[in-house]
Amino acid sequence: MTVKELITLLAPMDPDALIVLQKDGWGNGYSPLADEGAYDSRVYIADSTWSGEVRYRELTPELEEQGFGEDDCADPGEGVACVVLFPIN
Repeated sequence: MTVKELITLLAPMDPDALIVLQKDGWGNGYSPLADEGAYDSRVYIADSTWSGEVRYRELTPELEEQGFGEDDCADPGEGVACVVLFPIN
């Protein structure tokens, strides 16, 4: 799903409704979306049709200060741009 598709999906819904993230496809837990919101400086690298990992697009000085390194970044051209939403728990 793309951001554009998500916006279309959410458009008719109550704008004051709480956003809750489901832990997995079986409903084994739920958590509200964290107040920090979404991060879009990352890429998704698929391991399969249902699973993968997320890495940063590039290593910035801010990320280095937080302890991240080259291993936390995707290779040029690897993965697809993504937005990551974080649950509270």
